[in-house]
Amino acid sequence: MIEWILLGLALLVIAWLALTYNSFVRLRMRAKNAISQIDVQLKRRNDLVPNLVSTVKGYAKHEKKVFIEVTKARTAMMSAKGMNAKAKASNMLSNTLKSLFAVAENYPKLRANENFLKLQEELSSLEEKIAYSRSFYNDVVQKYNTKLEVVPDSLVGNAFGFKQRDFFAATAAERKNVKVEF
Repeated sequence: MIEWILLGLALLVIAWLALTYNSFVRLRMRAKNAISQIDVQLKRRNDLVPNLVSTVKGYAKHEKKVFIEVTKARTAMMSAKGMNAKAKASNMLSNTLKSLFAVAENYPKLRANENFLKLQEELSSLEEKIAYSRSFYNDVVQKYNTKLEVVPDSLVGNAFGFKQRDFFAATAAERKNVKVEF
């Protein structure tokens, strides 16, 4: 009789270990998928930027510094490796694109250009998708990291070598208050 109880307990422990391990694997895969989705959106934005720059260049030929900054930021984004580097490069590109749109404000014909408006709308939509993808990734990472820290799941996670994942975070410069002048 005791053998059956011990066997039943052993099976319960094995089932719990398997379920817990599999939940770690699922969360890890969701995090990898989420970061891949961010990469897809960033690539789409990188592909869109040259079209936007060439459209603005036609109207604002003497704004060379802005075009150089956008090109540098795009290159940095394309060569970024790792979560922190991608986050930093993505934020840098977003900031330079804001400068590009600020330049466009000085050219009424450009702002009325159908191609420019379409590109601007598409880029705005992509920025929203990137923000959503980052948020989704951070939600998955939060669940995964929490599971790695709570008992008894942490015992399984640490025993099988699961490691904390980094959040997709804003840089210190992005956290500063924005100064608005009129």
